[in-house]
Amino acid sequence: MAEEPLATLIGDLVGSRRHDDRRALQAALAAGLARANEALRPVQPLEPTIGDEFQGAFAGVAAAARASLVVRLVLLVGTPEVDSRYGLGLGDVAVFDAQRRPLSQDGPAWWAAREAIDAVKASSGTPRTAFARTGYQPAPGAAAPADAAALNAFLLCRDATVGQMNARQRRLLLGLLLERSQADLAAGEGITQSAVSQNLHRSGAYAVEAGHLRLEGTAA
Repeated sequence: MAEEPLATLIGDLVGSRRHDDRRALQAALAAGLARANEALRPVQPLEPTIGDEFQGAFAGVAAAARASLVVRLVLLVGTPEVDSRYGLGLGDVAVFDAQRRPLSQDGPAWWAAREAIDAVKASSGTPRTAFARTGYQPAPGAAAPADAAALNAFLLCRDATVGQMNARQRRLLLGLLLERSQADLAAGEGITQSAVSQNLHRSGAYAVEAGHLRLEGTAA
């Protein structure tokens, strides 16, 4: 049994039962997770677990927070379009069987992530915070690198910003987070590079990116 501190991520699909084609939905989820794994290189790859849930683990909270947004955007701009929500945890993880898929594991980090996603579900059921999609909860005694209240405040503002974006703005934010050039983004959208830059400013995408860079300890 291996045990180590990790930043854990539990995600699930929002309103998936309303989709007519469940097979297409699961295929979209699998493709989205594969794309995120390739871009983000998690310690434990993102993978489906039970029903519409999926999970993965990262070396730090900042990486898990970025991953939650990348995966959400991949699913939002995909076909079929589907929203998702996330609980991030931090603490020890005990892996019992590394060969099984999904991994046979447990530990305080996973319990914390479960508490976080349950809190997000409760928040999203309240009119004032119906846009909430991401929450963070460190396990008791975890050496948290970020204050939980401050990080949750950032995640709440991030969720509100993404919730107000249109499809193009979400595609451009995803490209920004994946470090695609503005020229590349412009070619993909059939617009000018100047229009891409203006769009990123107006939508709040640059503010979201700057928040993540600060969280990661990089000067924005």
